Amino acid sequence: MQYNFYLSNEDKERIYHTDLVKYGVKYDKAAKVAKILASNKEEEQWTEEERKLVLEACKQWLDSYNRYKNLQEFFY
Repeated sequence: MQYNFYLSNEDKERIYHTDLVKYGVKYDKAAKVAKILASNKEEEQWTEEERKLVLEACKQWLDSYNRYKNLQEFFY
């Protein structure tokens, strides 16, 4: 089932930030990345610094998320 509802940029930013921090991204870095991701700018419009920051944070998030999932499988 698909729901259609509106999320403001602030709501999106809050969700991204919470999830990034939950999986180990530093608070300040997560805040910057969340702002970039929630901005609705196309990836092609990001600066090189923004691209690098998002890539680093997302890689860190993915590594931690996968570690969590593997541990979850082990214990359950």
